[in-house]
Order: sequence, then C-alpha cells, then structure tokens
Amino acid sequence: MELKTPLYDVHVEEGGKIVPFAGYLLPVQYQTGVIKEHMAVREACGLFDVSHMGEITFKGPTALDTLNHLLTNDFTNMPIGKVRYSVMCNEKGGCVDDLIVYKFAEDYYFVVVNASNRHKDFEHMKKYVLEGTEIEDISDSLAQVALQGPKAYDIIKKLLPEDSIPMKYYTAIEEVCINDMKCMISYTGYTGEAGYEIYTAKENAVKLWKTLREAGEEFGLIPCGLGARDTLRLEAAMPLYGHEMDEEISPLETGLDFGVKMNKDDFIGKQALEERGQPQICRVGLQVIDRGILREHQDIFVGDKLIGHTTSGTMCPYIDKAVAMALINKEFKELGTVVEVDVRGRRVKAEVIELPFYSRKK
Repeated sequence: MELKTPLYDVHVEEGGKIVPFAGYLLPVQYQTGVIKEHMAVREACGLFDVSHMGEITFKGPTALDTLNHLLTNDFTNMPIGKVRYSVMCNEKGGCVDDLIVYKFAEDYYFVVVNASNRHKDFEHMKKYVLEGTEIEDISDSLAQVALQGPKAYDIIKKLLPEDSIPMKYYTAIEEVCINDMKCMISYTGYTGEAGYEIYTAKENAVKLWKTLREAGEEFGLIPCGLGARDTLRLEAAMPLYGHEMDEEISPLETGLDFGVKMNKDDFIGKQALEERGQPQICRVGLQVIDRGILREHQDIFVGDKLIGHTTSGTMCPYIDKAVAMALINKEFKELGTVVEVDVRGRRVKAEVIELPFYSRKK
C-alpha cells in the first residue's frame, strides 16, 4: 500500500493528478500541465513536494571515517555548512545509490538518499558502519519541499533575513525560522535552476507549503509535479538512479567521476573500480534528427552494431528538442556521430551532442 506525504491533501486541493511513485502517492502534474510547470521553473519559480526522499543522520566521533569508507567522494576537508554529492558503491563497483551529504558539525552529517532506495541504502550503511558512529533513518519525521527557479531568491527573501539564506551553491544553514517554523535550508536542487530545498518537521509541512505559495504568488510561483521534475532534470542532464546508474553500472562509466576520489585510501568498491580498468562505455547526449521521441531502455545501433541503450529520453520543453541520455561504447562518443535508436521497431536517427542539454546562465 502506497504511503502519503504530509502534503497529500494539499495536492488534492490544488488539483494534482495523483500517481504511485517510489512507494508514495504523489502529484505527477497539476491542472496547469507538465509543460507549463517546466517553463515556470525555467522562467519564474516552481514548488515541489519532495517529502518522499530519505534522510539519514551520521553522528559520533567516527562519522567522518564512516562516510569516507562508505562513499566515493572525500569529506575530509569539507567545511561545516557545505553540501557535497557522492555515489555509494557496492563491492563490485556498481552504484548502490547517489546522494548528497550535509555537514553540520565535525561529528554530525545529514545524508539525503533517493526515495526508492531509502531502505536498501540504510541496510547497506548499517552493514558497513564503523564503531563510534550512530546512524538513524529520520525520513518519517520530516517534510521536504523544493523551491526552484530564477525567482526563488526573491521569494525566500520575503521570508528570511539575508544572513539566513545560503548564498553559494551546495551550501546549507541548519536552522532558520520561516513563519515561526524551524527549518533547514540549502541552496540545492534537481532542476538545473537556482533554488532551495527546505526541510522541516512533518507537522509543519502544510503551513510551510502555504507560506511559500502566498509569498510566491506575485512572482508567478506554481506547484509542480513529478512530470516536470523529470523533464527538468533530464534537460539539465542530471542522472537518475535506475536509469543512468544501477547496481551494475559504475559511477565512472556514467560520467560521475567528479564525485569519485580514487586517491582516497579506500572506500567500498574502490578495488573493483581499479580492477575494471578504463571504462569502455560512457554517458552521452542524443538529439533526434528524424521525427520521434526517445524513451529509456531503447537499443542504439551504428549500422548493424548494437552500441548501447538510452537511459532517459523525452521532448524537453524549454530547449524545444527531443533528446535522450544514453550509455554507449566509448568509441562512438564523438560529437556529431549519427546513430539509430530502435523506437518500437522503427529506427530513428539521432546525433551525439554535448551534455548538458541546458545550463542556466550564472
């Protein structure tokens, strides 16, 4: 039976079309539709319920050592208030999940994992946790919303003094007060836009949502669902677990080497990554040349040679192009390479193009 986030009734009130996703009932879109929601985030601002995400805390004198053991990135010199992306590998070098880590004290880290992997991740972490570290899954006590788009700062500064707003990308402030609610806020997101992710106790969720909706009304803020969240992240070429990575694909094969520090003493999966050697596949962008829309898990050919498969694909509203990300043999990765994608038995021509498809102007 699917769970409901603390904002379920609000989504119904707002006209959200509810679908099951990652064990939760969530809005895939509102009456505005996916395209308008997507464009609102690119041009104004959108508000997402992401309370289905998982949150796990690491506390204690060995918390840093545990994270460096578990995760591919290096957290040794991470400042307090910083946020850092990482992958968590299995012993074979495949991806258990990708996640982000917040540091709030030398002995306290806050980790956000993908909703569909929450329980799997927590069991994996418990298996490898070092003595002197306490880990706790606090997901059920929290709500999380994402305020995303170029007007996000204008909205949040109506609710917070400037010294309570994180000003640098991938930074966070552990405790701020929004309309008498204790919240944590970070300058992060999954849309390719500037914006904030805000965490609060689940009992505050409805009040926080309505506070943000009211503050954002003059700036064109609208609620957005899972559909726009997916088209936005794809347009910005952000990987999604189960698509661009999984338990078999290594982070080096899918272009996440920026979050893998092979010069660290050790981490789970490091030896396997070394033994795998140079990746023979890579993640690329594709743009459709013929008519057609690419989706995930479609075979890609050059002539009669199968060279890989699509991992995510759709028509992206802002760039107005049919695009896809794909994992292919690296010998075909050169920009301009023409390939054919099997779309329900029909070969559709596409061209290898640069990632990301969209990047906001800084």
